Amino acid sequence: MAENKTKPTAVSVEEFLAAVEHPVRRADGFELLDMMRDLTGQEAVMWGPTIVGFGSYHYKYDSGREGDAAAVGFSPRKANLVLYGVTEGPDADRLLPELGKHKTSTACLYVNKLDDVDRDVLAEMIRTGYKHVLAEFHRP
Repeated sequence: MAENKTKPTAVSVEEFLAAVEHPVRRADGFELLDMMRDLTGQEAVMWGPTIVGFGSYHYKYDSGREGDAAAVGFSPRKANLVLYGVTEGPDADRLLPELGKHKTSTACLYVNKLDDVDRDVLAEMIRTGYKHVLAEFHRP
């Protein structure tokens, strides 16, 4: 079975964010760093080369594949900010229409910039997503 490529690294989160070229994406990254740290009570860890993660959970699929992943996190990509785990909470469907300008995929939330979204709604999504991932997805 293939090994998971996205694993915790010893790379400095602050150095990674400081190197983000786009000034708004860089500032938003530092704001998300503080927000997610406060809401989860966890220190940030780089998962692979581009994902800033908070907390972790162990997953096991029926196929036998298993591994570890960040409970919630984000990546300041060129096109947008990608947030992971925040759409997993039980209130996500209710909160998304209140969030502001965004897009979603199966497990990701995409925003162009934090000024496009309601930060209080985003904070609630981070808080409930984090708790839900740890409570429902963790398989020791």
